[in-house]
Amino acid sequence: MRILLAVVLCLCACKRTDAPTRLQTAREKLYVHQPQAALEEYRLALDSLDRDESKEAAVYRARALRGAADTYYLELRDFKRAVEVYRELSQLCPEAPETLEGRLHLADILQTQFHDLRGAITELTAALARNPPQSAELSYRVAKLYFELADYQQAELEAAGMVRKFETSPYVDDALLLRGQALAMMEGRHPEALKAFESLAEKFPDSELQPHALFEAGKLRAEAGENEKAIETWVEALKRHPDPNVVQLVISKVRRQLRATTPNKVGDAALAFDREVRVATPIATAVPPAKMPKTSIEAVGGTPDEAAREAKMGGGEAAPAPPPAAPAVPGP
Repeated sequence: MRILLAVVLCLCACKRTDAPTRLQTAREKLYVHQPQAALEEYRLALDSLDRDESKEAAVYRARALRGAADTYYLELRDFKRAVEVYRELSQLCPEAPETLEGRLHLADILQTQFHDLRGAITELTAALARNPPQSAELSYRVAKLYFELADYQQAELEAAGMVRKFETSPYVDDALLLRGQALAMMEGRHPEALKAFESLAEKFPDSELQPHALFEAGKLRAEAGENEKAIETWVEALKRHPDPNVVQLVISKVRRQLRATTPNKVGDAALAFDREVRVATPIATAVPPAKMPKTSIEAVGGTPDEAAREAKMGGGEAAPAPPPAAPAVPGP
């Protein structure tokens, strides 16, 4: 009996030592672009670990399942089989390091290939429970997925929580912008949304998201009837916005509304910031008619009536008589 037990243990040990060899062979097959051959090696590695509950076997099992799932996903683009193997990995090896990355890959597949956003949230939340180094990024991704689901209240809660928990993360400005957008989508929360956008612009003036936050803040101000402040905010956003034409379009639209509803006055902000090229229409001025030349009667001080009577009697104004010629002076 002892001999039989020793034989069984020896066989198990042989199988266990066979697993790392199979895993190495699988990696070599992938290196030479033979994914199907690699999958066969992973299968043989898993077969060699069947019914082995040792810790060492658990390590090799997780590596084999992760390798097979990655091969389906990244090499063969067989997303359905990849999902199946990643889920098997999560079920059989929940605490393995390979499972954490496997959940992230599974979340990507569910989101991009099957549009299963809630399934992706489930996988990311499970990954976050392990407190991974990329927790801030994963928290932001969860908030963004809730926004895509139009669950704006939960998106706002997740984004706000991420900002509080990871205040030094490079994803904080992303979360602030997302929180502002979620608040803007909820009725009665626009003042809070405006504060979120302004907070981003103030705390992160060098962020590439700063002009986007200013643009959104301007929209909220315009909706609240603060058109002049909205224009000032958009003019500030123009300095760094990647698509200035969009900003200029809304500025022009609001300026036209102001000009149509408000009389022009000195110091009008809508006109002060107006960069549109406007050709001024010259004001038409009345040209006074040319004065008729005076008649000879008027020229010597007569009245216009006297000049008119003279013209009537003579059929027109008489030409003045030439002065008499000077008498000739006789020579000596």
